[in-house]
Amino acid sequence: MKVTLERTDLLKSLTHVHRVVERRNTIPILSNVLLRCDGGELRLKATDLDLEISETVPAMVEQPGATTVPAHMIYDIVRKLPDGAQVQLETSSDNATLEIRAGRSRFALQMLPEADFPDLTAGEFSHVFTLPAGALKRLIDSTQFAISTEETRYYLNGIYFHTVETPGGERFRAVATDGHRLAQAEMPAPSGSSGMPGVIVPRKTVGEIQKLLEDPEAEVKVEISEAKVRLTTASVVLTSKLIDGTFPDYGRVIPQNNDKLLQVDREEFKEAVDRVSTISSERGRAVKMALSEGRMVLTVINPDSGTATEELAVDYEADPLEIGFNSRYLLDIAAQLDKDTAHFRFADPGAPTLIQDDGSEDALYVLMPMRV
Repeated sequence: MKVTLERTDLLKSLTHVHRVVERRNTIPILSNVLLRCDGGELRLKATDLDLEISETVPAMVEQPGATTVPAHMIYDIVRKLPDGAQVQLETSSDNATLEIRAGRSRFALQMLPEADFPDLTAGEFSHVFTLPAGALKRLIDSTQFAISTEETRYYLNGIYFHTVETPGGERFRAVATDGHRLAQAEMPAPSGSSGMPGVIVPRKTVGEIQKLLEDPEAEVKVEISEAKVRLTTASVVLTSKLIDGTFPDYGRVIPQNNDKLLQVDREEFKEAVDRVSTISSERGRAVKMALSEGRMVLTVINPDSGTATEELAVDYEADPLEIGFNSRYLLDIAAQLDKDTAHFRFADPGAPTLIQDDGSEDALYVLMPMRV
């Protein structure tokens, strides 16, 4: 193969595909990126056997062909080449190395045969629909922080996407939970998603999707089957296995009758929690919220370093209440809220709390209290 292309185009694609490749691999071919050129374009592909990303870039193809080279190595080389350089990739006459030329720089990388590169065969997809990249990114951004990192409960190690019937019509919903907090975001269901199987998209795949959705106006084609999901943008195709498990009935933990309403300025609240939690211990992180009519007092007590308190004026007219939360979790949720005013709905100090934006039905958060 022999192909020439812009360093900027090559670097952008390598940035997308090389992230999939694990740094430590027992199977040598999985450390490599597949390069295939023909018909005026170069296609790059990388996989870890669970997730596969391929991207196409325009190129001047002198000799069609395909090979594989170490993904992180070629990424580092191209990253360090001067901006605006023309990069030429050519396989050696003995088919042992790929020669990379740019200006006065010359590199030769060891190759592995293209025939050894695995293909994440997708099979049939039962549901196909498109939606704006910005809308999909918003669903992911609103829920990703609540994905569990506990490997024993593997079915919580991703975001659960599904469609639900609501009084206002069918909705496309994303849910994540780690048992301490739950995040739910939704949008009107796109045409073609009706009746799709509920799927759990793994944490690593979610992170890669997030990075690929650069243009909020772009359309993303989504294909779903029982075992796989595929997303296609203008030049990138991402295919991933899904988590094979049953997501719990999350509706049971969303409180319906929390009657104590607190309304607080989101930014003031976030900054106050951040300030008082400065002295909390890494292990504890507990902040106590004492509510009475019109005021909230935040308190953190760390036996090793001291105490912190801050008072806020709030809109609260229910019975006085003292409740504790993990300050990190409070800050994570506050960071996802968009409106100026945050709504907290409480039942009692031992029951889950419901948190939402003022007047917004598109996202909700549930937080379990801590003993303080």
